[in-house]
Amino acid sequence: SFYIATLAAGTVIEAVRAVMSRAVHNAYVLCRPPGHHAERDRGMGFCLLNNVAIAASFARQTLGVERVAIVDYDVHHGNGTQQAFLEDDSVLFISIHQDGLYPLNSGSSDEQGTGRGKHYTINVPLPPGSGVGAYEYAFSKLVIPTLTAFRPDLLLVSSGFDASYLDPLGTMMVTAECFGRLAKSLVDLEVPAVFVHEGGYSENHAPFCGLRVVEAMCGLSESPVKTTDDGEAALYAYQALQPWQKAIVDESYSSNAAPCIARCESK
Repeated sequence: SFYIATLAAGTVIEAVRAVMSRAVHNAYVLCRPPGHHAERDRGMGFCLLNNVAIAASFARQTLGVERVAIVDYDVHHGNGTQQAFLEDDSVLFISIHQDGLYPLNSGSSDEQGTGRGKHYTINVPLPPGSGVGAYEYAFSKLVIPTLTAFRPDLLLVSSGFDASYLDPLGTMMVTAECFGRLAKSLVDLEVPAVFVHEGGYSENHAPFCGLRVVEAMCGLSESPVKTTDDGEAALYAYQALQPWQKAIVDESYSSNAAPCIARCESK
């Protein structure tokens, strides 16, 4: 297992090297095991090595990249990635996840970084049952404005698909089409980007979620592959942004993202 984990981490490193050398503009790393739960001294939640955190550190320390942004939309909180950069203002970490799922008592909006890294850790703990409206609002209200102000030289994305409406390990309602739109909003920033596969446990739906993300990364607006179930899922009750979901995003923005943006713009 450890050997396979080193291959996964090494693949992400090579993808970072490729985008930073401009050999490719962006990359999707389809690797196993996932990594965002792994902490400095232990593996957690299927994760042995933190692929994204290792790649971010490699970019900073070996390639001399000044600013790295990490966006994690896996349904579970990226506790390991957060731990790695709590005190670091050169790495922005944004996690959008289901509140209270895994790990327990991790990923609340008041976890904001410490010292020099204060406000460079931003958590958006959405309530169970959140869908397309909540995720797209979180991106338009918080994620994209904060990334724009931070001006990253490299964007890493923990790309987990367990927030999909068919995933057995989460209770969210995101569609494959929505994952594609979220990816497009990140790619449109025109920053060298590496998407790294994390969770996603629906054999019937995760492949379509990944397809939509890769299509967005390639600039494809039309797909010959149709996800027939997404049409029905888009009509689910409460799929639109709900007031209690908006309140959580707004609170995360005002208490944490807005101060981060102000710090970035003052530099």
